[in-house]
Amino acid sequence: MTPEREEGTDPVEQLAQDLPAERAILSKAIGGWRGMFDSGVPAAVFLIAYTVNGSELAPAIWSAVIVGAVIAVWRLVRKQPLLQIAGGFAGIGVSAAVAAFTGKAEDFFLPGLLVNLGYGTAALASILIGWPVVGLMVGAMVGEPTGWRSDARLRRTYATATWVWVGLFYLRLAVQLPFYLAGAVGVLGTLKIVMGWPLFLLAAWFSYLIVRPAMAEARERGAEARDTAVERAATAADQSVDPDSKPSSDSS
Repeated sequence: MTPEREEGTDPVEQLAQDLPAERAILSKAIGGWRGMFDSGVPAAVFLIAYTVNGSELAPAIWSAVIVGAVIAVWRLVRKQPLLQIAGGFAGIGVSAAVAAFTGKAEDFFLPGLLVNLGYGTAALASILIGWPVVGLMVGAMVGEPTGWRSDARLRRTYATATWVWVGLFYLRLAVQLPFYLAGAVGVLGTLKIVMGWPLFLLAAWFSYLIVRPAMAEARERGAEARDTAVERAATAADQSVDPDSKPSSDSS
């Protein structure tokens, strides 16, 4: 084995190994890329329409619903999972229905606040019961859905990464809730956009940095297990074709 190989300093190979995992974390993290887009764009359109039309609620609601429908059709044409398409459009529909029912523009953002509360509480609960959600996600990606729980260090690592998401969801709630209660639609809509994509990507990146060593170790364990299996198979094959390797049946 060459020194470069032992030190693992080949940046191209390391990047090639890490990118699939990084993309998986970024796309499968709670909310996901598509979820952020599907909820963020209609919310931005709602805010713009509400402002441009002199705080008229109906045009803002219809604008958001139409944009949500266009996104759903676009995803349908691209043959993306139907469940995700329906879920994304349903979220916009629920927000529009709540705002239309109460007649309050700020209620368009109420379902999003409740989602953040639910996600944050679920992530916190997963830490408290010893099953951090990031551990379940990464474990599934590396082929160890629950095996990581036998390693105390891995449990702490995944719990730390999950705390990042707890902080994200509760931070959104803590910052946006006062403006919701005050009926500050413009500020609330702006905060939803600002605290959407940017914070999501930041949280996903920090999570990836935290779990990256654990994922590298999992790859190494997998490689060692494959090497061991190959060696055993080779040994068994040699013994099956080499008569001298078999014990003699002669009594002498």
